Parts: sequence; C-alpha cells; structure tokens
Amino acid sequence: LLAPLPPSRLCAADAAYDSNALRDFLIGRGTEPVIPNNPTRKRVQPFDPVAYKRRNIIERAFCRLKDWRRVATRYDKLRLNFEATCYIAALVTWWID
Repeated sequence: LLAPLPPSRLCAADAAYDSNALRDFLIGRGTEPVIPNNPTRKRVQPFDPVAYKRRNIIERAFCRLKDWRRVATRYDKLRLNFEATCYIAALVTWWID
C-alpha cells in the first residue's frame, strides 16, 4: 500500500473549493489554504493572491501533459508504467520548448 503523503506547505485551489470544512482540514494538517473567496461567502477569509497566481504554472503543466493521449486516457493501468509515461511526456515537452 502507498504511504499517506506528508502535509504540504500550501494548497492552492480555485473558488469552487472554498468551504470552511476544507479550510479547517488543511489548517489542522499544517497546510496554508490559498483559496480565493467564493463571491457568496459572508465572512471573507484571507489568502495570498501572489501564491494563487503561481497556481497557473501548475495548471498549464498538467494541460501540456494531457496533450499526450496516453496520459490523458491513462492507457497504462499499472502505476509504475503510468508514472514512467508521465516522466517521458514531461521530458519531451520540456525538451521541445
């Protein structure tokens, strides 16, 4: 079995994930939530807009990986094979750019 991941320093998510339960879970785990406030939220929660803008870099990286059909549809059922496919796709994408 896989070991649970250690808590990260930040968790960047979009406004759809703005809930008190998620924020409490992240804070209890030692992770700072970087989630913009939903427009319907009554009590505004603080967040770091600079860290949130950096989230776009990660989103674009996933988008580039999903250009590879084998990664997007997950043809490889074994975790090790899928991980190797992601590494190859990332390497070739980095090399071409």
